[in-house]
Amino acid sequence: MAPPSSRRRLLHAAGAAALLAATLAHAPAALAQSFPSRPVRMIVPFPPGTAPDVAARLLADKLGQSWGQAVVIENRAGAGGIPGMSAAAKAAPDGYTIAFVPAAAATLNQHLFKNPQYSMDTDFVPVATVAVTPFMLVASAKSEVRSVGDLIKAAQGSDKVTFAAAQLNSMPHLTGEMVARAAKVKFFTVPYAGSQAAVTGLLSGDAILTVDGVAGLAEHVKGGRLRALAVTSDKRLPGYEDIPTVSETIKGFEAIGWFGLFVPTGTPPAIVTAINAETNKVLVNPDLVRRYTELGMYPRPGTPAALKEFLGQQQVLLKGWVTELNLQPQ
Repeated sequence: MAPPSSRRRLLHAAGAAALLAATLAHAPAALAQSFPSRPVRMIVPFPPGTAPDVAARLLADKLGQSWGQAVVIENRAGAGGIPGMSAAAKAAPDGYTIAFVPAAAATLNQHLFKNPQYSMDTDFVPVATVAVTPFMLVASAKSEVRSVGDLIKAAQGSDKVTFAAAQLNSMPHLTGEMVARAAKVKFFTVPYAGSQAAVTGLLSGDAILTVDGVAGLAEHVKGGRLRALAVTSDKRLPGYEDIPTVSETIKGFEAIGWFGLFVPTGTPPAIVTAINAETNKVLVNPDLVRRYTELGMYPRPGTPAALKEFLGQQQVLLKGWVTELNLQPQ
């Protein structure tokens, strides 16, 4: 039998171990309760003024108000978003760096670049889906094309439909190509240096068709300068109920852009949960919902698990597109 002094030391050690275990068990919860205690960086892998940047800034503003800490946007553009995504992947996994990830950066880069420098599956943890962003097909008001049916007829047996692609291998560009493929026709695709240049091509009559986010086209449509043919969502959009869906002509067709929040792998689950909860809270803020909807963006609150499942589905879908269109990595 151990002497009293030894027993006291053993009891003291056991008590200390139990206290340490209890402290460690409560540490994640305490960490989440105090998060954030300093400004948060949100990396946007596209330039200022683009749709991802505008969406991120609106969200960051509401998160900052809710947290009482600034959420600072850091634009890291270029190479399809690779520099920004790579920087986010290498950031400290403490919740103070959040990646605002558009669909293309999450699903296409792994197929379009030989060395994308990051993996959504191993370098990031899903946090929250922010919004879905359907695309709009528009025609030049100078053309005779007034519907998706007209578009298909114009393209049948020829390449008379000039498709102004705002950015090659972007989601809008590939959506347009997949519309043609689903309709069993071909468009004469001409690359333009951005969305505004593509719109200018339609306004001048140099092209018949372009595909882009609703926000960048809505004012031209309302002003009668461009003619809306269809949206690519599975249902007609709130505020744009008079515009049919592509699927009303080409059964089953759907294509959407989207934005999601991700953090570096290794970020404590309690922090992921805390960011998700706050994001979901601000995504139902009436002012944010209104401003997003005006831009053709539709908030989609949900769990990290829901974003993980959605990401997997989108990766499979876009891999299929890349294969069907025979795109080769650069």
